[in-house]
This record gives sequence, structure tokens and C-alpha cells, in this order.
Amino acid sequence: MVQSIHLSDCIMEKQLQYFNRLTSDAAEYLCSVHGFSIRTIGHYKGGWRIIKEYMIAKKLRKYSAAIGKKVLNARFNKRGIRDLSRDEKQIYNSVVRLSEFQKWGKINLQPLMERRKFSFNGQLGRAIEKFINHKEVNDRLSLVRIWGYQRHLHAFLKYCKSKDVHSLSKIDLTFILQFIRQLDSWKGHPIYQMISMLRNFFKYAYDQKLLSINFSERIPRYRLVSQPKLPSTYSKEEIVRLLKSIDRSASIGKRDYAVILLAARLGLRASDISRLKFENLNWKNSSIELVQMKTGKALTLPLLADVGNAIIDYLKHGRPKSEESFIFLTERPPFGHFPSSNVVTHIVQRAFRRAGITITGRRFGPHALRHSLGFRMLQESTVLPVISEVLGHKSSESTRYYLRIDLQSMQQCVLDIPPVRDGFYMQKGGVFYE
Repeated sequence: MVQSIHLSDCIMEKQLQYFNRLTSDAAEYLCSVHGFSIRTIGHYKGGWRIIKEYMIAKKLRKYSAAIGKKVLNARFNKRGIRDLSRDEKQIYNSVVRLSEFQKWGKINLQPLMERRKFSFNGQLGRAIEKFINHKEVNDRLSLVRIWGYQRHLHAFLKYCKSKDVHSLSKIDLTFILQFIRQLDSWKGHPIYQMISMLRNFFKYAYDQKLLSINFSERIPRYRLVSQPKLPSTYSKEEIVRLLKSIDRSASIGKRDYAVILLAARLGLRASDISRLKFENLNWKNSSIELVQMKTGKALTLPLLADVGNAIIDYLKHGRPKSEESFIFLTERPPFGHFPSSNVVTHIVQRAFRRAGITITGRRFGPHALRHSLGFRMLQESTVLPVISEVLGHKSSESTRYYLRIDLQSMQQCVLDIPPVRDGFYMQKGGVFYE
């Protein structure tokens, strides 16, 4: 049984790796080729998350256009795009364009494509164009990466022309550094990408003997460091206050109470709570068994008494009659399952506001409850592997993230200085002796 779970876990993880890579390339294509903003691409990613949830729920191995059609049919009940709302049309477009990108390696938005064409002329422009062709042939770059090189190096070429520089012989290190220095004000051209491509281009120019100096060795490297913010946490007393504020006499209150308990007591992610099914509840063994949406890894957690009782209370006295396999349903007809994990986020945020808990400067969604659980476990000197197991992390390295918020536990790691015997620091002849 355990071996079977591990095998399924590995297959699911490979499936997610392929899908994540596909959506990542599609997002980069929309940014590099069509110039879509981060916000617009975020809307596309929201639609792709819906596909991902569907594939995991159906245990599908690999994305295809046929799966995309099934997602749309399940989501919109065969309604045409003209009958969809603005948000629904965004989901529809994200599915259709992902299928198009998978099949052709591009997304055909012709008007945008025409505006994004780049022309490389002059001695310098031809050198850049030959470099890009060299990269395409020898490194077998994807269409997305080729467009990225064209877009960024065309910006460099445009800068050179503005400075009346039309050949490689007119370029020196000072000129390159001046160009890099003014990149901060350029929208749509991340500095680290531009520097990387410049280094590649000038190395090529040196190898092809177009330049006598290898500027790629002198262009400073740009180190992209992502430093996450400290996670928001809440005390045990605040969590109790949050739970007590929920009106459990109402059907929606019974649902919200069970949802928040799953996040606060078990640390489940919003995506897993929204997708929780009856088959995930093992009442015989008092456990919750699921495959995490984010990691694709199997997770087994104890079905704690208060959590189990809250779920039973909702199922018996709060949940509308439905054939849905998902446990939690929307509060309005037709009482379907949660369309996305955002519903869980809104449930938790509404509860925080009603409870009157101070949220200024702190996040107050389900992930904050998850962080708070990890924080309390760390305070109670729970070892990292156990916290990793509970939170469903791939390794203890991910869990070390929580060490950044537990100063009390870090203070306990400080070693006492051993006592020094009398006479140790007595000095004789300029030499310390005992």
C-alpha cells in the first residue's frame, strides 16, 4: 500500500513538473512576445490553476487540448464564449491559448505580433542578428527565448543608435556600463535578463574575433536575490478568538468554522481545503489522506477530534443536499464546489475582520494560519522533520523558513560560556600561562 502511494506520488509529481514548465513558458512568451503586463499574466495563471486542479482531481497524466476542452465543458456547461462573463472569458482564453502554445510553440495574437517585430540593421544590428541565429541553431533555444533575445538586444541597439554608435568598434566597457546604469528606469526590461544577454553577446563577438577585448568578463554579474518577507503569524489566543467569533448556529457558520479549523489546526493550504473530498476522509483510521495540489505529494494528517466534529456538524446540519464529491459547497444555489481556493481565502479574511483582531501590517488569510501553526510547533521545540511532515513540505529545507520568525527558540540554542579556572589569565613575561 505504501509503495503504491509513493509510485502514484512520483507520477503525479512528474505530471506537475511538465504542466508547470508548460505554463511557465507560456507566461514568458506572453511577456516577451506580446508585452503582457504582470497583472494580465496573473489572470492567465488563474485560469491555468483551474486546469491544474482538474487534472489532479481526475488523476490525469499529461495536459492536452482535449483536457482543456473538458475543463471548459465542466466549467461552463457547454456555453459559448458570447454567453460568458468577463471573468469567465478570461478563463476561457487562458485554456485556449495554453492549448495553442502547447501545439505550436506560440500564441497567435496577430495585431500584437505585428507591433512586436524587431529590425536589426547596420553593422551592429547585423552582428546582433547573427548572434541570435547562432544561439537558435547551437543552443536549440525555444521560440520564447529567441524572442527574449531579440527584444532585449533590440533595446540595446536602439540605445546605441541614440548615442550615434553604429559599430562594435565604437563600443567600450564604459559605454556598456553607462547603458546598464540607466536600465533602472526602463520598464519591461529586467536588469538581470539584459545583463545576461549582453554578456552572451559580447562573448560571442570576442570568440568570432569581432572584438579584440572580451567585455563579457568585465561586465559585472547581476545577482538576483529574492528575500521573502517575514510571514505573518497570530498567537494562540488570537486564533481562539477568531474561532469563537464564528456564528456556528448558521449553516454558513458551520462551514466556515470547519474550513478555518483545517487551516489553523492542520495547516492545510487553501487549495487543498477547497478540493477536499469525502474520499480524503478516512474515518476508520481517523486521518485525512490527500495529494497536495502545490507539490503533488501525498499527505496524511491525523483527523483531530475538534476538526472531525466540525466537519460532521457541517455535513449533518449545514451542508446543502448535493451529489457533489467535494465536502465544502458554496452557500448559494446551485450549491456547487468552491470554484477556486480564493473562496477559502475570503472566508478566513471575513472571519478575521469580524473578530476584530488587529491585522494592520499583517497578512490575514489561510496561509497566515498555516504559518502560525508552524511557529507554535517550533516554539514547542518540535523537530524540523516533524514540522515538515505536518506542513507537507518536500524537505526540511523548506521548513527552515519558519526559523526566521522564532527568536525565542533561537535564543535557546545559545551555548553557555564554560567557566575559566583561576589563574588562567595571569601573565608572566608577556606570555599568558596557567
